[in-house]
Parts: sequence; structure tokens; C-alpha cells
Amino acid sequence: MIEKNYQPADIEARMSVVWEDSLAFKAGRPDRRDAVPFTIVIPPPNVTGSLHMGHALNNTLQDILCRFERMRGRDVLWQPGTDHAGIATQMVVERQLMERQQPGRREMGRAKFLERVWQWKAESGDTIINQLKRLGASCDWSRERFTMDEGLSKAVVKVFVELHREGLIYKDKRLVNWDTKLLTAISDLEVQQTEVKGHLWYLRYPIEGKTFSPEDPSTFIVVATTRPETMLGDTGVAVHPEDERYQKLVGKNVILPLVGRKIKIVADDYSDPEKGSGAVKVTPAHDFNDFEVGNRHGLRRISVIDREGCLDLVDNEDYLHELPEGASQFAEEFHKVDRFAARKRIVERLESFGFVERIEPHTHMVPHGDRSGTVIEPYLTDQWYVDAKTLAKPAIAAVRSGETSFVPKNWEKTYFDWMENIQPWCISRQLWWGHQIPAWYGPDGKVFVAETEEEAISHALGYYVEQEVITAEQGREMALDRNKREGFITRDEDVLDTWFSSALWPFSTLGWPEDAPEVQRYYPTNALVTGFDIIFFWVARMMMMGLHFMKEVPFSTVYIHALVRDEKGAKMSKSKGNVIDPLNLIDEYGADALRFTLAAMAAQGRDIKLATSRVEGYRNFATKLWNASRFAEMNHCAVPDGFEPAKAKETLNRWIAHESAHTTREVTEAIEAYRFNDAAGAIYRFVWNVYCDWYVELAKPVLLGPDSPAKDETRAMVAWARDEILKLLHPFMPFITEELWEVTAKRDGLLALAPWPLKRAEPTPEQLAMLAATTGTTDPLVSPAWVMPIFDHADFTDPAAEAEIGWVIDLVTQIRSVRAEMNIPPATLTALVLAGASAETRERAPRWTDVIKRMARLSEISFADHAPDGAVQLLVRGEVAALPLKGVIDVAAERTRLDKEIGKADADIKRAESKLANEKFVANAAEEVVEEEREKREAALARKAKLLEALERLKQAS
Repeated sequence: MIEKNYQPADIEARMSVVWEDSLAFKAGRPDRRDAVPFTIVIPPPNVTGSLHMGHALNNTLQDILCRFERMRGRDVLWQPGTDHAGIATQMVVERQLMERQQPGRREMGRAKFLERVWQWKAESGDTIINQLKRLGASCDWSRERFTMDEGLSKAVVKVFVELHREGLIYKDKRLVNWDTKLLTAISDLEVQQTEVKGHLWYLRYPIEGKTFSPEDPSTFIVVATTRPETMLGDTGVAVHPEDERYQKLVGKNVILPLVGRKIKIVADDYSDPEKGSGAVKVTPAHDFNDFEVGNRHGLRRISVIDREGCLDLVDNEDYLHELPEGASQFAEEFHKVDRFAARKRIVERLESFGFVERIEPHTHMVPHGDRSGTVIEPYLTDQWYVDAKTLAKPAIAAVRSGETSFVPKNWEKTYFDWMENIQPWCISRQLWWGHQIPAWYGPDGKVFVAETEEEAISHALGYYVEQEVITAEQGREMALDRNKREGFITRDEDVLDTWFSSALWPFSTLGWPEDAPEVQRYYPTNALVTGFDIIFFWVARMMMMGLHFMKEVPFSTVYIHALVRDEKGAKMSKSKGNVIDPLNLIDEYGADALRFTLAAMAAQGRDIKLATSRVEGYRNFATKLWNASRFAEMNHCAVPDGFEPAKAKETLNRWIAHESAHTTREVTEAIEAYRFNDAAGAIYRFVWNVYCDWYVELAKPVLLGPDSPAKDETRAMVAWARDEILKLLHPFMPFITEELWEVTAKRDGLLALAPWPLKRAEPTPEQLAMLAATTGTTDPLVSPAWVMPIFDHADFTDPAAEAEIGWVIDLVTQIRSVRAEMNIPPATLTALVLAGASAETRERAPRWTDVIKRMARLSEISFADHAPDGAVQLLVRGEVAALPLKGVIDVAAERTRLDKEIGKADADIKRAESKLANEKFVANAAEEVVEEEREKREAALARKAKLLEALERLKQAS
């Protein structure tokens, strides 16, 4: 029995237990042993994470695909898991230690600190997994993985060792993004560019051989910089090759102010003649662009800032090299001074010697660590790198050939732009939490990369015996006695970038490198659902690693979803105070309402503007379905055994079967094409408009009338259509549909495992040949929908039933619209004249007279050859229906009202267009503000069009 009120919280808790107990989501179920697999790997959320709106969108869309394919008979594996999130997790635990006034990680030592992190992971690491379950995610939770599980760690080590053996992993001294607070290199993804109001300093660099005078421009060259503190590491000045001002100076030297070192003037396209002075200082060890300029011209790299962001000049051989006598005193004065304090003092020193020409206010982007908040320092250091350029080539080719396709397709350009200009990938991090790099160093710094320490020792002993550093006898003794080799080799303390392990996610989670049957069955995966912000950092790297180690792309489709913004279109952020917590929405409106909202708004390539009112609206939609199902139950609607909707005799019942088949096809095609919003829109219209508003309403006279064969058939059809709705809606709103299925459908088994209403037909040999030629596969289930739209055409259609019921609906709808436009009170009944009606209309109208009169508030329905004078004419499916309104409404007053409303709409249009025509407004206003004005204009234009249409109708009645 259906409860009177819809209570999402009660249903969700109950259904979660039902699914878990029945192992509904387990891959490899016995009944699916011979089914075609469908695999999705979850983008692993950070173990430190909590469900945010991006997670809610991403996992809702994945769940729709998985539930859809599971109902289509596939053996679905939705692989869940979490990421160890090196920096984030280490920060959480270190913060805890500090808050509890306990020893820090350095005092604890590596082993004890890692023990504490694992303890924290055990206590809090499942938070987001439990939150995903609340959302309704139908993952195979029995297969949950963690990037630092033993099996996944083994995969990481094997990949590192093999890539190193192939020369694709190496150690190099290059610039990295250095976090001076966390004391580690970080990836570009962890860097936030922040607009900062700073200054541009124009500095005079004396030309060698000339007596410097601030008043004589011929004695110096002016360089512009935002970072005067790094000038101590300058090794060149760059000018554009075609800048006539400096052509005669190219190849000459300038004297570095304060330091006295000679540095060369070089010609390089990097210098922009239109910016600043047209000349730029080159500091290869402290700027990524300067690093490349320095490489092109063979300039030295002098690092003058240390790991903590302080000047490092004393005992700095690179800095002290070639310094004139006396410059070392300056080094001692500024040694270990913070970079920003040093900036101020260096500028003061430069001003005192006349080296500062001018200082201008300058707003520019400054990189900050997304977790530490500190300014990121380009830092020259030894790190481990992957030769990403080599690995990228097959990954580029795979997307170009269509082996992997992006949806929407425009994201392929983003992928290509980055992959074709890819730089070496820095994979080492100066942390303790993560996969420790499997590299050991001998006493002379020689590197030994191996999967185990024993293997590294073996390589090292063999090498040093061969080099005669130790004797063969010593080597044998050390191999046999651990104590004798203690400290002979030391392991690299660094850990790997988190993205390195997550790049292996599609196959490491299946058991690779072991010969696991799951690898053969579920790799490659079918679809990846992710955000555009990690195309470079995760999608691209999975492509590279999958192709290199598995010789196949890791997924055939990459669906890129947009951002979830607030209702005004602003990006959510804590600082703005506009963050919407999905868990709060679930608490208030239920997970189904939130899921449907996100799906209904997930148009390809368009950000979601999320308003709480939309979630509330879809909660009302769930309530509408609940009440309709309860009405059906109260009227004893049930599907009898052997019922066949195609054999229904009543026109109304054949119509709902027709509409159901049409909607099923529409929803199926939309999900296959990743048009989630279209699929949600189709099922919403069918449930609310077709089933609830029309079918149930039109069926009420039969259901409430005397017993008859028509009543029996209608009861069966009401229940059958409800069951079809539950199936179609299940991927979007799994909790309420599973509950109603269990309570009302009285079927054996879960809705989650029930068959989808529309099956694919067996393809013909010709279709299979076309499929193979297009995609390289003959499996229609894994082909893109646009290649193989082969459906079972046994689904029901009845054009005659649609024509009749459609005519009733269109007629009532248009009459209601006119009554609303003309402000006709509900109690006022109007007449209807069917003018010049066809024989078909004359034959069907009497059958529906009572229904039309009741639903359209009519006094009578009559026929005539022509529409009477003063009647508003409606065109309904090509025929005229007239409403004689003379005397019913005050035409003059209505015209005045409509004219006034049109005037308001014109004013709104003019106001919005005035703002949008203002270039300064469009350029300076926030993106969401500009978009809001566009929406206001479009809404006003649409309102005006409807008002003009109403005014035109009013003229007919005068």
C-alpha cells in the first residue's frame, strides 16, 4: 500500500539497504555471465573530500548511464574508489597534529607519520563514499579501490620501473612550480592564477664600456620587471630581433646593477616591443619563459631563492661565480632574507644608485598554491620526469582516428592543443604520503631503479663490483648479510605525483599487472564522465598510459560535463558565500529531486545555473508521480497476467501505448547520445503532461464509472503505463521508482535489474559490415548511437489514436490559453463552434463532447460552415475552432490592458539592450551579470510576442 505522503528520506534509506543486500550492482552476476560488459571507472574523489556539487553532477550522469545499461541487460561494472591525494591528505593530518599540539611530522619521523595518516584514512576516508551512496550511485561497492592499495601500488612501481628502463622516465634539473610553504613541487593543476595589484619597475642596466649616468640614456638599457628581487640571478637581457632601438646593442654586455656581473644582450622573439621598455631581464632559474630563452641562448641558470622563499647567496657557487671583488659582502647582507622583504630592500638600494627610472602601478596574474595560498616560486631543482611528448603521440592519434571520441566534440581541440605542445611531466613530490619513488642511490649518487630494495641492492652490488669500488668477496658478503650493507644504498625520499597513480586507474583497479580475468573482461572501459578542468591532467595521462601498457585506449567515449554555478551564473566559491551543499539539498528535497535537476539541466556545453527552486520543483514532480501512482492503486489498477497493451481496444488506451513507445524511443536515443537534458525533458513531459494531466484525467470517467470491459482494460493500461514510467525514470530517480515498483508493480525482482522497455534488434549482415567499417567493431552495443541506431521496431504505434486524442488535447489546451489571455473567469462558460469541420472531426467530437466541455469550461459545442462574427479563431490540427466572445469580455478594456503590458515589455527590452550595447558594461561586468541581462532581454521578447499574439486574437472578437 502506498503511503499517503511522499517521504524521500524514508524511501532512500530503505532502498539503499535493499540494493546492497541483493547485490544488485555487482559486476559479473551469474545471470549476466554471457552479457556484453559495460564499464565506467569513477573519477576517484580525494580521500579527504566531501561531496560537492561537481561530484553530484558527475556521479549522477555516470549513474544514469550505468542503470540504463544494466536495465538493457549489460554486465555493468561501475568501478568505485578514492585517491590518496598526496598534498591534501598530508596537510589535513599535519593540521590535526598542530591543532592538538602534538609533534610535527619531522619530529615524528616518516614511519610514524605515515602510520598516523593511515589511521586517519581508516577513520575518515569513507566519508565521501557514504555520501555517494546517499546520492544513489550504483557502483559495485564490493570492488572499491584506493590508489595506495597493495595491488594498485604494485602497478605503480611496475610502470615506473618499465618506463625508466625504456628511457621514458628520467631525472633532470628544470624549473618547477615550487610551494615555499609546503616545500614541494606541485602540478599546474594545483596552481591558481590570482589577479594582484602590484608594480612594474623600470630598471636601468648600465652598458659595458660606458660611464653610467642616469641622465644619459646612451649609457644604459631599461628593462621592465614585476620581480626586482630575482635580478640577482639575471644572466641576460632580451630584446626583439626587429626592434630597431636595440639592434646595435645585441651581442654586447650590460653590467648587472648592485652585483656587477657582466650579462649579455640577446635577440629573442619572446621580448615584446609593445610592452614596457621592449627589453626584459632574463632570469632562467626563476621564470618559466626565461628558462626557455636561456636554453635558446646558452645562458647560465643562477638560482638565488631557496626552498623557503628566501634569498640564498652565501656559499652559492652559481651566484658567486664571476662576481667582481667585493660583491660577496652584498651576498651576506641579503642572505636568508624573505623574497618580498628583499624586494623592498633591493629597490631601495637600486634607487639610491639611480638605477630605477620609474615605478608604475601594474595589475597582473600571480600564481598561488591552491592549498597553501602562498605565492608559487619557479624553482630550479632536480626532479623526476616522464617523457610525455613520446607517450602523447599514440594518444593523439587515437582521438584523431576516432578510437576515442569526446562529447561534446569541441573538447577534442582542447585535448589536441595541449597534447601537441606537451612538456615533460614532473612526477616527483617532496612529500611523505604517496607512492615512494622506487629509486635508490649508491654512495657516489648512482641511481638504481628497481621494483624492490633487494633488486636494487643486487643491481648496486653488481655495478660497484664491476667498477672495482668493492671487491667481489665484499659484494657476496653484503648480499648475504643485511647488516653489512646497511646504509650502502639509500632510497629516494620523494613520492610520485598523485596523477601518476590515477593515470593507471582504468586497468590497475581491475587487477593489472596480475593476469586477472577482470582485466580481460572489463578493459577497455566504455565511457568516462569527467570535468573539462582535468582533460590535461587525468584524461590525457590515462590515454597515454593505457595505450602504452594495455595497447588499447582506456575508454571509447569521454563525456565532458560543464560547471555547476549558482542561479545567477556565478562560479561557486566559499569567499562569495554562494556554495550550495548537495547534502543539504538531499536532506530537504531528496536525492531523486537533486539528481533529476542536474540531469535536466545538463545540456552539452552549457554550464548549469542551479537554483534551489528548481530542486524544489522536481521534488514536486516526484510528488506528482507518487500521487498518480496512489490514485491508480486506490482505483484497483493492476496489470493482469498476460496483458498485451497492443491489443487494447479503447482509443484512449491505444493512445497512451503509442505515447509511451514514442517517449521510450526518445529517452533511449537521448541517453545513448549523452543528451541527458533531452532524456530528462522527454520523461518529464510524459509523466506530468501526458500521463498525469491528460491520460489519468481522461480516464477518470471510465475508472469512476460502472464496471465494464472498458474499465477493466483502462485499469490494466493505467498500471502498465505507470510501470513503463517507472522503468524510464529509474536511471534518473532510482529511489522513488524502486519503491513504487516494489509496492505497486508486484513483480518478482528489482526494478534496477528489470528490462529496459526498448530493445535493440539483431543487426543485419549489411549493418554489421557498415559498423565494422566505421568503428572497427561489430558489436552494436558498444558502438556510438549515431553509427548504429538499430531498434526493435515491434514497439507500439497507433497514428489514428494519436490523431483523435491529440486533437482533444490540442483543442482544450488552446481554449484554455485564450481564456487565460483574455482574463475570462473560470465560472464563465463559453460556447465553441467547430467551423467547416471535416467528416472525421464531426464523427469524433460527439464522443468527447462531455470531456471537452468539462475541461475547457464550455457551455456548448456546435458545428457551422463558417466562424461567427466576433469570434476568436483557433487553428487546431488544420481546422478552425471558434470562440464567440462578443459580450463575454470587455474588448476595449482588454486591449488597454494588453497595450500596457506590451509597453512594459518594450521598456524591459530597451533597458536590457541599452546595457548590452554598452561595450564598457560587457567588458567589465561579471560574466554572470552580462548573461543575466541577455536572459532578461530574451524573456521580454518572448513575453512581447505572446502579448502581440493575444492582441491579434482580440481584434477578431471586436
